[in-house]
Amino acid sequence: MRKRGGYLSFLGLILLIFFGSCSKFRKVQKSEDWKVKYDAAVTYYKDEDYFRASILFEEIMPLVRGQKEGELVQFYYSYCNYYQKHYQLAEYYFKTFYQTYSRSPYAEEAEFMHAYSLYRDSPIFNLDQTSTKEAIEAMQFFINRNPNSIYLGESSAIIQEMQIKLETKAYQNSKQYFKMGLYKSSIIAFENFAIDFPDSDFNDEISFLKFKSQYLLAQLSIPSKRDERLKKAIEIYQEFLEDYPESEYLKEADKLYDNSVSAMGKNKRVNP
Repeated sequence: MRKRGGYLSFLGLILLIFFGSCSKFRKVQKSEDWKVKYDAAVTYYKDEDYFRASILFEEIMPLVRGQKEGELVQFYYSYCNYYQKHYQLAEYYFKTFYQTYSRSPYAEEAEFMHAYSLYRDSPIFNLDQTSTKEAIEAMQFFINRNPNSIYLGESSAIIQEMQIKLETKAYQNSKQYFKMGLYKSSIIAFENFAIDFPDSDFNDEISFLKFKSQYLLAQLSIPSKRDERLKKAIEIYQEFLEDYPESEYLKEADKLYDNSVSAMGKNKRVNP
């Protein structure tokens, strides 16, 4: 009974603090003095209560525009959205901040956080990567404008990370065509991948799969088109061999090459 009574007393204390806090916040919110709201919002912000801080900052933002407090209100409000993981709102308000207060000591940080919020909003590689591309553009724009920034190293690392994400997305998409048996589409996708990501570690496999796609396309072709497509497959094989003479896919590629040569000779005997 004593333990239960102690628990209930503790629970009662927590509820008292909670409702007292809510009552205090509502009292501040009802105030007609924006300075009272401003001071409370800054306190909430420093106490990492970003929810209450954001509510008060949003209410007084139109009232402090043009005043010295207006700069800090918008800057803190941007961070309130960021810390609450409202990344789309955060990137918008950080951008608005550095465009409005371009001479502010916080302008560079806000410009970086605009790009960084886009980065945080970027999804995993197998989803739509529109925001990833926007984040790369924003981060590169930041680097171009601030080549001596303290955020330069982090910005470069983030760009590299997002490029790898786009690379992985393109790699998976191109292989998907191959898995579905859409060999014409897979050949085009593999070619585009090699152009877009010339230094990718996937290019060995991509080059082999391009050859294999062409070989399989030839096998499925009508006799009148088979020789032409087999000839193209042999050309792609020779390019693959030249670029990746130590490839782990070389053994299978050699076998498909031999099959291609044999099939061409057989096709000529059947269709002289």
